[in-house]
Amino acid sequence: MAERTATIGGQELELLRWIEARGSASVGAAAEGFGGERALARSTVLTMMERLRRKGHLVRRAEGGIYRYRVAVAAGEAVRRTVADFVARTLAGSVSPFVAYLAEREDLTPEELAELERLVARLGGRSEGREP
Repeated sequence: MAERTATIGGQELELLRWIEARGSASVGAAAEGFGGERALARSTVLTMMERLRRKGHLVRRAEGGIYRYRVAVAAGEAVRRTVADFVARTLAGSVSPFVAYLAEREDLTPEELAELERLVARLGGRSEGREP
């Protein structure tokens, strides 16, 4: 039975992105590459990959006697699902507290601010044509 697909931890997301960048990976390759860069044991990497598979983020296929894992849900989509889950569960469906948090941050880069302004303008375009 698959776990909820929305929840994904930071290190799991990094591993998902690592596999996505390579197209697919065996546990051995992921343990050597991803795990080696972070001093993670092979068993830890295997556990993470299997957790991602149970959550529906990875799929695996036997090839030449080993499993190769590939992404079933792109990392960007996994992030969107995680944010949606956070808003629904933690913020009771309201994005206002999150926007207030962003407004109070002093460490946003000019690029991040420009992206936020672009997104707000896009949202404003949605409200045009609606009855007040």
